[in-house]
Amino acid sequence: MRYTRMRFDIWLCLLLAFAVSLGAVKLTELVLPGLYQRHVEEHTVADGDIGGKAGPEVFRAQSVADLLSHDTFTILSDGIEYCNRGGGYYGNHYMNAVTLPSGELVAAVINSDSVQSEGDYFSGVNTLPVGRVVYENLENSGSFLHQIEYSEPLSRHDFYIDMLGGGGKAAQGDYTQRYTGTVQVITILVCFPLFHSLGAKLGLFPFFFAPRPKKGEEKTSEWD
Repeated sequence: MRYTRMRFDIWLCLLLAFAVSLGAVKLTELVLPGLYQRHVEEHTVADGDIGGKAGPEVFRAQSVADLLSHDTFTILSDGIEYCNRGGGYYGNHYMNAVTLPSGELVAAVINSDSVQSEGDYFSGVNTLPVGRVVYENLENSGSFLHQIEYSEPLSRHDFYIDMLGGGGKAAQGDYTQRYTGTVQVITILVCFPLFHSLGAKLGLFPFFFAPRPKKGEEKTSEWD
């Protein structure tokens, strides 16, 4: 088996760039709590709005016919049954297959922060957020249908239920990792060539690309 060793100058510059990136991550983490609080405020939906908690005054849909005949509604679900069926990304939204009391199956994007539980969250009765019908040809994405219909076909492909609205805030850990990970990668990509270029100019490392000689400094042949 052939082994390839990384050159000393490369791993040293990577190590230095990684060390700098840790400092950049620490600085980023100082400003993230305020940014996350703003994110939470922007993605918190008021009760009664699309994606918000459904009060007793919100219509409880029983069938597809109910969905299509009401501007807004909610659905009572057996625990998190909708999480145990198919699901997949359609565009930027992750949708679940939700079973209506009639037995019909429809696609829905759900704001999990607004799901209300009566009894056990996993096996009790969950009131889903306030929703509305969005007409969309789901057959535009064959891969999405393949995922969400892995256990049972949807009853309709011409719409989905929006139970997200302006909600859908990210968990704080995910939100933080999204920014710190990006900052760390960018810092390493920027610092690595800078460190290596500096070391090469100081004569410590070989150049990746030999610099062009300045005008008048071209090497002449010994026969000239």
